[in-house]
Amino acid sequence: MEAEAKTVATTYSPPAAGKEAAEKAQKKGEESWLRKLGPGLITGAADDDPSGIATYSQVGVQFGLSMLWTVLFSFPLMSAIQEICARLGRITGSGIAASMNKRFPKPLVIFL
Repeated sequence: MEAEAKTVATTYSPPAAGKEAAEKAQKKGEESWLRKLGPGLITGAADDDPSGIATYSQVGVQFGLSMLWTVLFSFPLMSAIQEICARLGRITGSGIAASMNKRFPKPLVIFL
């Protein structure tokens, strides 16, 4: 009797509908992973265009390390705005522009 149960257990395959549901769930998991990665990947790559790299290179050649003091002021401000955007996105499920659009007039949001 136990041998039959083991044989049945090892040879059992779920019905086709079950396989489709499992494949859809796996695909949905992949889509959500890509959705999570998408905005961060796009945002990270958005500033690395050739014109930006050329500008950074020219500024670096012209000023060297003389502008490095601005990091003391700009980095905390950049970190703060990134933290605000991340918290708004987590709470509201939308980005900072969509959140501003709910609160402020559309022309002001477009200008900002």
